[in-house]
Amino acid sequence: MRIKNVCVLGGSGFVGSSIVERLDEAGYQVKVLTRRRDRAKHLFLLPMVQVVECDVMDDAALAREISASDAVINLIGILHESSKLSFDTIHHQLPSRLVHICRKQGVSRLLHMSALQASPDAPSAYLRSKGEGEAVVMAVQSEQFHVSVFRPSVIFGREDSFVNLFASLVKLLPVVLLAKPEARFQPVYVEDVAQAFVASLENIDTYGQRYDLCGPQTYSLRELVQYVADALGLKRRIIGLNDRLSYLQAYMMELLPIKLMTRDNLKSMEIDSVCDCPFPTIFGLQPTAMEAVVPDYLRGDTPRYAYKRFRSAAGR
Repeated sequence: MRIKNVCVLGGSGFVGSSIVERLDEAGYQVKVLTRRRDRAKHLFLLPMVQVVECDVMDDAALAREISASDAVINLIGILHESSKLSFDTIHHQLPSRLVHICRKQGVSRLLHMSALQASPDAPSAYLRSKGEGEAVVMAVQSEQFHVSVFRPSVIFGREDSFVNLFASLVKLLPVVLLAKPEARFQPVYVEDVAQAFVASLENIDTYGQRYDLCGPQTYSLRELVQYVADALGLKRRIIGLNDRLSYLQAYMMELLPIKLMTRDNLKSMEIDSVCDCPFPTIFGLQPTAMEAVVPDYLRGDTPRYAYKRFRSAAGR
């Protein structure tokens, strides 16, 4: 079946925005579901995109908004639990409800965002819930309902909350106390992730498949922070904490109004976020190195960034 209409859950976020822009460029009619429409102003000017406020926890509202769709992309996820939202609610129960609603509404294609190393027996609640969500959507793969799952390592890009967090820390602190300094990551560029999603949408060879997505190079956490400091031209002392002090730091950070790290994040880092295979060749790209893009967006001196700042100042 030719896919024309795509509904994206979580399309106004960091990764979702890149995917929506690529869907628009490819000529799909895109409906972006968001809790607050004003948070998706950056998508308003895209000619093929409609932004709709929708409470995805309301089954009736969700069914109504996806009813005319040929495909659904689920990107909704959280890094930290709160009193209102749990990992299980967002990463497990939501996908379970979503596949049921999709099938009932006649939607036959689902792309689902998971996480590298997600598993029901992973050490952290985050990775366990992601693994349970994966299992739910893959269980309904059939000749009538086609599912693809994407499992990226940490994702970097201009508006990321990964590299930019480190940049904020090294700008602010002369000495960085770093939990789990030897935890390993293989960061993947947001535009490569977006291309993988869009390229898979109508490719029947991706039906029923899981794809691990990683960049070309592996870093320890210490190396990543050092790289960011070097890219900013700052001399910083980085002190790695042992397991006991790492736990204490995470516990203290949980008490802050804005959580930078939690004990569950620490547990996630017990498993290296690296791929044991190359970037999937089916998507026809060579993954982008951090060194090719990070220095420009950390300095914020490119014409594209200046244009983004202008749009932001204009409220567009």
